[in-house]
Amino acid sequence: MKKFTNREIVKMTTLSATMSVCEMKECGTTNVQVLPDEPCPGLVKPFCGMGWGQLLSSGTFEFTRQDRIRSQAETLLRLPHCTVSKCKDSTHRVTFIVRDGELRNFCRYLMEEIPKVLSFMYDYVEKTTGLKEERTYRRKAA
Repeated sequence: MKKFTNREIVKMTTLSATMSVCEMKECGTTNVQVLPDEPCPGLVKPFCGMGWGQLLSSGTFEFTRQDRIRSQAETLLRLPHCTVSKCKDSTHRVTFIVRDGELRNFCRYLMEEIPKVLSFMYDYVEKTTGLKEERTYRRKAA
């Protein structure tokens, strides 16, 4: 877990409160509520997010929110059934989409579009990194 320095903490408030922990066996969920003795509306903005929550042995509850990273991809190549994208989290994604009615021709679509994707990616790598490598993929004759 990340340790914070005094400069990183923007606002810190201590509450005197009662904590309620409720476990629902039907749903298999646990609900934690903090009920302050003196409520301060608007102290924390409402949010829905993932994070880590832990109930310490001293009876205190700590929750650290984790921001969700969204892909926000930039499309580099679009083909009828395949898309190559560059994401903000420094990854490249190749997505192949085939509808139910086109499943019979799935292998044919792969054979037609994958060489185009490979050729594009080799050119893209050469352009972005300056590397010139020999293209080693070969397509079998059908």
